[in-house]
Amino acid sequence: MNANLRELIEASKAQPMSDYQKERQRRSFAYGNAHIENALVTRQMVDEAADKLGKHDK
Repeated sequence: MNANLRELIEASKAQPMSDYQKERQRRSFAYGNAHIENALVTRQMVDEAADKLGKHDK
């Protein structure tokens, strides 16, 4: 890993993520893992499932 990349990674650790950014990251992770298992899974499907589940959390 080069020094510039290492510096950027370290700097990013100090930056807090907003709730929106955390949610986008969570959905991206869910999509990536689901898509590996089933290529028919789409980002829209993950978004719809997350939206539906989110309504139950409130």
